[in-house]
Amino acid sequence: MFDTVLVANRGEIAVRVIRTLRRLGVRSVAVYSDADAGARHVREADTAVRIGPAPAAESYLSIERLLEAAGRTGAQAVHPGYGFLAENAAFARAVAAAGLVFVGPPAGAVELMGDKIRAKETVRAAGVPVVPGSSGGGLTDAELAAAALDVGMPVLLKPSAGGGGKGMRLVREETRLAEEIAAARREARGAFGDDTLLVERWIDRPRHIEIQVLADGHGGVVHLGERECSLQRRHQKIVEEAPSPLLDDTTRAAMGEAAVRAARSCGYTGAGTVEFIVPGGDPRAYCFMEMNTRLQVEHPVTELVTGLDLVEWQLRVAAGEPLPFGQEDVSLTGHAVEARICAETARLAGGAGGGGAGSGRVDFLPSAGTVHLLSEPSGEGVRVDSGLAPGTEVGTGYDPMLAKVIAHGPDRATALRRLRSALAGTAVLGVETNTAFLRALLAHPAVVSGELDTGLVDREAAALLPAAVPAEVYGAAALLRHAALEPAPSPAGWTDPFSVPSGWRLGGEPAWTVHRLRAPGRDPVAVRVRGRAAGAEVRVGDAPAVQAALRTGAGPDTGGGPGESGEPGRVLLEWDGTVHSFAHARADGDQWLGRDGQSWHLTGHDPVEAALRGGGAHGADALTAPMPGTVTVVKVSAGEEVTAGQSLLVVEAMKMEHVIAAPYDGTVTELDVTPGSTVAMDQVLAVVEPRGTGDAGTAPNTAGEASR
Repeated sequence: MFDTVLVANRGEIAVRVIRTLRRLGVRSVAVYSDADAGARHVREADTAVRIGPAPAAESYLSIERLLEAAGRTGAQAVHPGYGFLAENAAFARAVAAAGLVFVGPPAGAVELMGDKIRAKETVRAAGVPVVPGSSGGGLTDAELAAAALDVGMPVLLKPSAGGGGKGMRLVREETRLAEEIAAARREARGAFGDDTLLVERWIDRPRHIEIQVLADGHGGVVHLGERECSLQRRHQKIVEEAPSPLLDDTTRAAMGEAAVRAARSCGYTGAGTVEFIVPGGDPRAYCFMEMNTRLQVEHPVTELVTGLDLVEWQLRVAAGEPLPFGQEDVSLTGHAVEARICAETARLAGGAGGGGAGSGRVDFLPSAGTVHLLSEPSGEGVRVDSGLAPGTEVGTGYDPMLAKVIAHGPDRATALRRLRSALAGTAVLGVETNTAFLRALLAHPAVVSGELDTGLVDREAAALLPAAVPAEVYGAAALLRHAALEPAPSPAGWTDPFSVPSGWRLGGEPAWTVHRLRAPGRDPVAVRVRGRAAGAEVRVGDAPAVQAALRTGAGPDTGGGPGESGEPGRVLLEWDGTVHSFAHARADGDQWLGRDGQSWHLTGHDPVEAALRGGGAHGADALTAPMPGTVTVVKVSAGEEVTAGQSLLVVEAMKMEHVIAAPYDGTVTELDVTPGSTVAMDQVLAVVEPRGTGDAGTAPNTAGEASR
């Protein structure tokens, strides 16, 4: 076994690898960019080396700097994790040339299986069934379009290099082929530096099932069962489980044998995954899609049902050890399910937020921020792989996945129940995440019954969004703001009654104090409070007033302020006779509240200031950035006539593209960005004046009561 291993990655996978290294008594070396100087993986490693500024190209993707860090620290091996350089054959060769061991397959296997076109040809020759599609590389746009028509619509466009769903496009209509090929090439080039594409026949309502393989350098190859990965959005997995509820023992064995043949066909060693597409109506008609020559994000579910530490066996195989077990020794016990916690917000396109009127399509947009409060679950059968810590800065420069919550149980129903409960106990305040969406998805009847397919999430996404922000959430935020207005008692314990915002008036009815609050993507709400935070009438919007109070306790970090429960980071609210417990963080005057896996970011809303700052000068014609990111493509110019739905520009964040389209026929009267511009959320990008009007729309008149 090695004495020192450098982990060439960041975030939760770096923490995960370091955990096994520590258990094995191997010294760990972390690397970090300037943006990650205070990151959890840096703190948990035995040694950490700065490798450059924040852009990945100058840090985590710099082979030279990574090898220099390995040399400086005496590392004997390099573990690439996943993402970045994990499937880069040039990196594997450079590691070997530097006299180090690459903890992964040989560079030749990485190169072969990284080229999806050659990979299909290789495994087909080994007797593994493949998905019908184009053959040969280097196809022009016209040749790709012709191949698509030959295969038959609908088709899937896929980058030949790379994976993770990036650059993949499902095309159902011939008229969209040219635009989708251009977009797929652009994403593939940006993500992998290679815009070669292939075309595959699309199988409607398919299931995505993958087989974990493990191979040593002595000819031993075994499979460790399958993982069901059909719960995806935008071709990226969000929930995985092992074993699949679809397969019987005979099909499982057949697919496992096919995966072993695929691994042998390329001289594979280490841990790898062979991915299959499986028609839900006929599991025996499985077809090879690709092989991932690295550790998979979802590897924990295999670990929990097999009892094997895959990182440990990656290290042992890389150190030259043979596998001490054969296929007959591998057994699966119980069931495991994993959910990926990502920095993103889900909004109903065209509406004011979840549950509003819109197109029915849900946009999952990257989010960013600082983790002000973190609560991660524990308990029987629950595992968390996380790169988070309080104070973590989450930006848009890296992959949005923050953590994984995994649950294991003796059967599928128990595993699902434990995972839903674990997600309910998860709170990441300061950054919007998909935790609540995942919890709702896991309770969907089709998921509970195991009737899955890769389109399920997209079809059902709108129904999985919360209908509205609960009234008690607005009430808690308003009372917390109200409590902050109350003066501190004097040293003698006396408080000036005229400085208390109770609404008291001499000889008259108490007045309401109005707190105008806004949640992202939703309309502002006026919350009226009459009384003190410890006991008041509260009216949310036009709803009837209710009795509410922040409970008082003595917390070690809170000073016993109103609403503090005695546990740091929690608030108790009595609302209309029911007590609610919230995770709570305050940052820059904003309130973050969390409960049952949901979180709410509530800010004070000044209608006059918002009109001036948020595009009020342009009115409703302003198109704003839906997320912080970078403008990569601008397709129009000021003065140009556009039609409804026409793509105007593209904003990219966390390797995800979001197209900004014209909302109606009109004229681009203002264009405020160019390719390469960095933009903030809600920043004005362009203004489109509707056709047939002489002036741009005006902001609605929102003047009214002053808000606190």
